[in-house]
Amino acid sequence: MKFDVRQPFDAAPEEVIACYSSQAMYEQLPEFGRISRPEMLGRTEHGDRVVLRLRYKFTADLPAAALAIIDPDRLTWVEETTYDLSTLTSRTKLLPDHYASKLEASASARFTESSEGSIRNVGGDLRVRVLLVGSQVERAIIDGLKEHLAEEAKLVATLLG
Repeated sequence: MKFDVRQPFDAAPEEVIACYSSQAMYEQLPEFGRISRPEMLGRTEHGDRVVLRLRYKFTADLPAAALAIIDPDRLTWVEETTYDLSTLTSRTKLLPDHYASKLEASASARFTESSEGSIRNVGGDLRVRVLLVGSQVERAIIDGLKEHLAEEAKLVATLLG
């Protein structure tokens, strides 16, 4: 299932991507919605490239049929994002700690100028391979991701304000 999110900011794209690629931003991120507070696993910088590795846990309820196949306590993953500060882009992979054969997800973002500051456009694809309930689980996870991205954007706006 594909998803797209458009997020406006009142700051230059360089400032926005710098905030997203900082460790400090994620340390201030609270737990909210359907996804846990991130656990920082690492941040490395090589020239204009920054790689962040964060661990998350899905915390929302799943459809009853999914619970027969999926243990909600094992819905954890590492989010590995590579930020390219020179091209104002990022690429993200979700690496499941469990159920790797059942979940595949990736996203990319582009930070561009706008008349009011900048726009972060995020597009991704998420696939859950579970018979009969896969699409329901995909919708639940994507709804959680969208809520999470919205909360991240609020924190970034506050930090840059």
